[in-house]
Amino acid sequence: MRTRRRRRIAWSLRGLALLAVLAYLPGLLASRSGGLVEVERWFNHPVLLLGAAVVLTVVSVVVECEFRTQWSQIGCAAALLAIGAVGLPIVALTFVTGSDARPAVRKADPDHPDRVLTVTDTAFSIDPDFHVELLTGTGWSARHWDLGRWNERDGRGYFKGAAWSGPGQLTVTAEHEITVFNVDPATGRPSTPTTGRR
Repeated sequence: MRTRRRRRIAWSLRGLALLAVLAYLPGLLASRSGGLVEVERWFNHPVLLLGAAVVLTVVSVVVECEFRTQWSQIGCAAALLAIGAVGLPIVALTFVTGSDARPAVRKADPDHPDRVLTVTDTAFSIDPDFHVELLTGTGWSARHWDLGRWNERDGRGYFKGAAWSGPGQLTVTAEHEITVFNVDPATGRPSTPTTGRR
């Protein structure tokens, strides 16, 4: 009876682990260019959701197994310590570096207030790394379109700025290059960029 109960608890924990992985998948898909902003905000948490799945799976194995001998107990303790030694620094590093993004610019299109250009400094060091995105729509239908990253190491030179340069047109200016995106008036999707030297 005890064995059956332990097995039932273990499979329940594995089911919860599977739910955590399935909850993360929509967030992962939404994090790509063109994804839904709110879905990414709610479900794109790999450390939390995948970490919970790993912990639940490990706990389910511990619950299901019988550790009657001293060596099996020592082996289980050693395995749990190894998982903790590897997992805790990863979690700590993710929380320390994950909060580093600093918004630099947020500009709405004068003709379409539901289209917003955002520039975020995502660098983990003092050298800036600017991530430029276009947000279109509002509420649960809002989407984000990745326009690219600009930093001094990419050959374009220092990032100077990004702005709406005309009706439905975005211009990103770097030290040596200008990149222009045209925004589709119907869908709000940016076109393939055209670049030119300065």
